[in-house]
Amino acid sequence: MVFKVGGYMYTAKDHTFVVCAYKENPYLEKTIRSIENQTVKSKIILSTSTPNEYIENICKRHSIEWFVNPNPNLAGDDWNYGYTQADTPLVTLVHQDDLYEVDFLEETLKSINSKKKDDVIIAYTDYYELKLGRKEVSNLLLRIKRIMNFPLSISCFQRMRFVRRRMLSLGCPICCPAVTYVKKNAGEQVFDTVYKNSCDYKTWVDLSMKKGRFVYIRKPLMMHRIYAESATTLNLSENIRKKEDYEIMCELWPKPIARLINSIYAKSEKSNIV
Repeated sequence: MVFKVGGYMYTAKDHTFVVCAYKENPYLEKTIRSIENQTVKSKIILSTSTPNEYIENICKRHSIEWFVNPNPNLAGDDWNYGYTQADTPLVTLVHQDDLYEVDFLEETLKSINSKKKDDVIIAYTDYYELKLGRKEVSNLLLRIKRIMNFPLSISCFQRMRFVRRRMLSLGCPICCPAVTYVKKNAGEQVFDTVYKNSCDYKTWVDLSMKKGRFVYIRKPLMMHRIYAESATTLNLSENIRKKEDYEIMCELWPKPIARLINSIYAKSEKSNIV
């Protein structure tokens, strides 16, 4: 299937799902099935820094090529490694415990190709949560993030650095596995490698300074799983995310203002602790 607007087009052949796997996660195969079931089919590879028989067997069952990071460190290093293994212009980094709606890629391609110029840096969708086996389409955190993201659903604001920076100055509303990167605009080494948990937030702040578009797709097209063993929950419970977010906000605000905003935003994230 091809989506063409204004003389420029990307197809599913231009896209790779990179599954980032860690140890023996029980949700990994369900995640892979959700991207295999897309209405338009693209390439799937797997990247890991913890090779094991469990991951190898899943890759064999699904005929997925897998790559092992020889220099693992923090999440950002692993994501950069997986990102560079994709040989296509578009890349979506898949977290091992999340699920994708069948039209995630179709809608993402349509959105990227709907622009008059090939200047999209990232396109990202809305999302919902699965917590304790229950689907949550709306909660306090999701509502806040949708309000924050809304301006970037409007074409005239998507190229404005000021709008992107002000949005990000209030917290991190972008769900990392919902993001598709246009590599020639985003760069070859995209992810922050300093922060343990907030490397995604720092990455969006850095990318926000580039020339081009952040495109927000308001339709919730993926599910972020919340459970006790997830990295998000563990880092929130240990207060890691709040500390790192504060440091990043200090790049965007004077320290007293950054401290106040971070304190308010951190309270809304308490819903991710189970």
